[in-house]
Amino acid sequence: KILTLLFIGLLNFTNHAFSDEKILNYLKEGKKLIFIRHAIAPGNGDPDNFNIKDCSTQRNLDKKGINQSKKIGLFFKNNKIKIDKVLSSEWCRCTDTAKYAFKKFETFDALNSFYDDKFAANKTKQINNLKKFIKNWDSDKNLVFITHYVVISSILNVGSSSGEIIISDKNLNIIGRITTM
Repeated sequence: KILTLLFIGLLNFTNHAFSDEKILNYLKEGKKLIFIRHAIAPGNGDPDNFNIKDCSTQRNLDKKGINQSKKIGLFFKNNKIKIDKVLSSEWCRCTDTAKYAFKKFETFDALNSFYDDKFAANKTKQINNLKKFIKNWDSDKNLVFITHYVVISSILNVGSSSGEIIISDKNLNIIGRITTM
């Protein structure tokens, strides 16, 4: 019985390692879309006094989130994954994730959250703008989007955890996922 459990455990590890290697090879090929949910920022939604230009009014990364962001950056650097550009939501928890992980990034309002009622009306416009951007994007390298649960859920039809990396092709077919906890 113990040998059977050990064998099943080994099988799961081998398949997991194989799938990780496969995902890494896809990333090294380039031309992939990489969606990253912002790193750990305790809480839910945004405070009532939220101001996009003032990080002190927002839900922000904690120490775990900062370390998680750095880990994400090391993953890309250590694996020599080529990046065309990094685009981030304007929310501080996203720009901080981008800053700690990649240093260089640009903000893109199509990646902003529309979770709270005051931003919900932006959803359709943002998703359409994001799809249009993706359609027109052309590079041999990968494109990174650092965004929110609601954006990833709306564009890819899947949930995501903090700091999770979801890789898709240009047609938004999911190729793989990497957790970074």
